[in-house]
Amino acid sequence: MEALITQIENADSLETLETLRVDILGKKGTLTKEFARLKDIPNEEKKAFAQNLNTQKAAVANAIEVRKVDLEKEALNKQLESEKIDVTRFNNELTCGAVHPTVDTMDRIIQYFQNLNFSVEEGPLVEDDFHNFEALNLPKYHPARDMQDTFYNKDYTLLRTHTSPVQIRTMLSQKPPIRMIAPGTVFRRDFDLTHTPMFHQIEALVVDEADKVSFANLKHVLEEFLHHMFGDVEVRFRPSFFPFTEPSAEVDISCVFCKGDGCRVCSHTGWLEVLGCGVVDENVFKAVGYENYSGYAFGLGIERFAMLIHNIGDLRSLFESDLRLLGQFK
Repeated sequence: MEALITQIENADSLETLETLRVDILGKKGTLTKEFARLKDIPNEEKKAFAQNLNTQKAAVANAIEVRKVDLEKEALNKQLESEKIDVTRFNNELTCGAVHPTVDTMDRIIQYFQNLNFSVEEGPLVEDDFHNFEALNLPKYHPARDMQDTFYNKDYTLLRTHTSPVQIRTMLSQKPPIRMIAPGTVFRRDFDLTHTPMFHQIEALVVDEADKVSFANLKHVLEEFLHHMFGDVEVRFRPSFFPFTEPSAEVDISCVFCKGDGCRVCSHTGWLEVLGCGVVDENVFKAVGYENYSGYAFGLGIERFAMLIHNIGDLRSLFESDLRLLGQFK
């Protein structure tokens, strides 16, 4: 027995220790064979013989467990030693960083509208149903709510699905004229090549006396803006539907990749959808207590613009922190 314990204590690896365990306690181990002899031992000697074997088995098992703990600590220390990094070591390969394409695109858009005397307004990421839906002419059970797959919380709040609630909060706290943009993070239950659960929007709102605001004014503002962002592109307005604007329109630009000839990106149509817009619905003004005013609003996805400007094929790559991609924007 002492020889077996000595062997166990001198095991120099977990593999060696496991081999010893099998040789002693395994199905064909030395102690197991001794237990098999019980049937041949006279009855008056069996009890003492079995007690002795059990004592030996317990001693061996305890020795194996103690040595296993020591060997595991040694193995872990060796691994940590081999993987350690000297964080104080000077790195001669330091390079300057770059502005993320999403942030850069957002900054460009904000600066453009600030130059047009638009104020920049902000609001909470966690919203209530009134500001996110009902005040925007989306009452409960309205089918258009399905367009915005929403993250709801247990306390009946939600993660905002667009930055339009900022427009409601601004109108509730100010009187016209209003000329504002609301940049920020929004959330929807969506994830594919062109959608992510978290993304960024900028929405704009202009409210003034009825004779000072028109769809023609909106059209001019958007055409100038899109030419500023994409250069010499064609712009077209298509009738559409948004609960909070009437009339509403989708805005397209001629494909920046094929110049309108048709390619895979534009599904061979020659056009790319870039934003939605429209004249503010009267029900929205009623929700905030406005009378005898007119206004227009529009909204766009920042990542969508960044993808088109920088020719990025997969929206998800903007969130993966791949240095090979981000290093191209220095």
